[in-house]
Amino acid sequence: MVRSVVEPKRGASVGRVVVDVLVENYEDRQRAGRGEIAETQVRRITVPALVDSGATFFCMPAPLVEQLGLTYLQDKESRTVTGPIRLGVYAAARLEVQGRDCVTQVLALPEGRQTLLGQIPLEMMDWWIDLHSQRLVGNPEHDGHWQAEVF
Repeated sequence: MVRSVVEPKRGASVGRVVVDVLVENYEDRQRAGRGEIAETQVRRITVPALVDSGATFFCMPAPLVEQLGLTYLQDKESRTVTGPIRLGVYAAARLEVQGRDCVTQVLALPEGRQTLLGQIPLEMMDWWIDLHSQRLVGNPEHDGHWQAEVF
């Protein structure tokens, strides 16, 4: 099957998909599961995120990462639309989007940048981007049901 890519005309309105993402500190979630802290002590926030298949990771502004208390791991050289930048990589967060969830690392963006839901968490949750309807849909190859592929 041959697939073609259609580029939008300059100045054309292209679809943007923004979804609410519940983000939890995964270490807190584990501690609550063991009874070490109360469920109400799990640090969590809900943020609007731009669904961005051009981004690899889940990325959010550094002040939100700090609010969640995620553990810093390392810096990673990253490419952005404005050029290369070093971004902090933080330990696992649990993401929930429209009833599906995954655990993933978080990259910290400079303050003022928009939260991005990138390709890795999208694939982990088996979401596809429907730009026409400006929403996420379950992977049509799996009849819309959440399914992992293991080859």
